[in-house]
Formats: sequence, C-alpha cells, structure tokens
Amino acid sequence: MFDNIKGIAFDLDGTLYPSNSINKRLLPFVLKEGRLLSAFGKTRKIIRKEQESGKLPQVDFYQYQAEITAKILSVDPVQMKEKIERLIYRGWEPLYKSVRLFKGVHETLEVCRTKGFKLGLLSDFPPEIKLKNLGLDSYWDIVHCSERSNALKPHPLPFLKLADAMSLPPQNILYVGNSHSYDVVGAAGTGMKTALIRPLISFGKKSPKPDFSFHNYRQLCNFMLQ
Repeated sequence: MFDNIKGIAFDLDGTLYPSNSINKRLLPFVLKEGRLLSAFGKTRKIIRKEQESGKLPQVDFYQYQAEITAKILSVDPVQMKEKIERLIYRGWEPLYKSVRLFKGVHETLEVCRTKGFKLGLLSDFPPEIKLKNLGLDSYWDIVHCSERSNALKPHPLPFLKLADAMSLPPQNILYVGNSHSYDVVGAAGTGMKTALIRPLISFGKKSPKPDFSFHNYRQLCNFMLQ
C-alpha cells in the first residue's frame, strides 16, 4: 500500500456494482424515452468537449445541461430541466433497491474504515439516494457529485473539490473507478493515485496507467492491507 495514502475515494456507477445490473432495469425507460436519453447523452458529450477547451458553464450546471438538451430536441428549456430531474435523476433512483453490488464491497469499505482511511465518493450523477437504496449510505465521510462543481469527469475540478472536502491533498488520496477515460485520467491529473476495476480481459494500452488494477474486491482489500 502507498505509505502516504490517507483517504480512499470511489466512483459509484460501474465501480461498486456491475453496470449491466442497472442497464437491464433501465430497458423499459430506454424503450419509452429513447429520444430524451439520446439527446441527454449527446449533451454530456458536448459539455465534456467544451471542458477540454477550457470552457465551463457560466450558469448552474443543471440549467446549462437542460438548455443544450432542449435545443437538440427543440423544446422549452424550463420544461426540459424539470423532465431531466423527474425522469433521469429522480426516476432512476428507485431501481437501485434491487441492484446487487460487486461481491466484497461491504467488506472492503469496512476494512478501509478499520484502517483509519477517510472515505469519499465522487459520482457524475447525484449519489445520495442511490447509496441509500444500495445500502451504502453509512460508510462515507464525504459524498460529492461532480455536476455540483459545474464540471464532469475527467475535468480536474470535481476531483479537487472532493480532495478539499476530504481535507486532504490530492496526493494523499487513492481514487477507485471503472473508467480509464473519466476516473483514471481525471484523478491522476490532479495528483491522486488510482485503482481501476476492469474485466478479466482488457484490450489496448492506455496512458496514464492506473497505479493498481483489480478484477474483484478481494484483490483491492488485500492490496490495502499490505
């Protein structure tokens, strides 16, 4: 284990539970609200592209997101903001009551606490109700949503906000995620150490490399006990 690590932070979606577990439950929504979901996905790509050029929203992130989505669908931005909140943010949350976590997540978080690490969570979607429905709401010292910082991963701002909230320098935090492009790139860019959960078979060589890769939480737990 890294000697200087004082806090461990986790991504949520696809990191603490398998993505296919929620994707199956979202199928009725996808079939009914496919146009909205497609436009929402395009909006997030537009915002990330703008972030690469140094542009961040000058207004509330959720308002800006609704304005772009509304333009794509040629509808009213006010109504679109309400629709995104109702259908995507709030509408998906009850589905997490039946989502199964990766095996060993609870045990790993308990080990983290026993070892005295501060625990943080950073998600690109509001995580509080999801965590409650997953039975994970009691573990965290800090829970942060990147959108509340007016930026999405891999922009450094959400990670720096998380570090500030955890009262730790980024160099003292290990960030655990499932996406190289968002989690590893974003966290490493601020100086955090990174751990990547990934399938047993992976393809290609990406930079920067995570400091630690694992396929199940037993491996991560053993790594932290070193």
